[in-house]
Amino acid sequence: MPPGVRLMQKVSSTRTFAKVAPHFIPAMDRAVHRLTRGKVLLSAKMLPGVILTVRGAKSGLARRTPLACMPEEENGGWVLVGSNFGRPGHPAWTGNLLAHPEAEVSWRGADIPVRARLLSGEERAEVWAKALKFWPPYATYQARIDREIRLFRVTRR
Repeated sequence: MPPGVRLMQKVSSTRTFAKVAPHFIPAMDRAVHRLTRGKVLLSAKMLPGVILTVRGAKSGLARRTPLACMPEEENGGWVLVGSNFGRPGHPAWTGNLLAHPEAEVSWRGADIPVRARLLSGEERAEVWAKALKFWPPYATYQARIDREIRLFRVTRR
């Protein structure tokens, strides 16, 4: 585990982090990603990350969102976790993916067309267990909200 990850896990589990992080982490990631032509996501220094581009559910406009992801080596795809830092509502990008599952991810400087699928049942339970090992604060996020955190499997088209 890289240095500082345990500290970041503790910090990211706090309610203060949940209030502040959604306002600065995505903006910082978008700016650095744009300046480096898709080569760098600062938050990916702690967790792997993608920039998800998906059409808005209502507007139909392209929406770019930096997200932590859980790469799936076996299928060359990713799992995206709609934790919203443990805040009450589902993040907007999850509603966008439900409405428009065909999207694009920027991964290590490459733009890749993908299809997203909301996980449910046993498949979701299996992936959720892996997600908790991957980033334990997800358990804290889930414990403080009433909604079930959405998990999406994103695969190349």
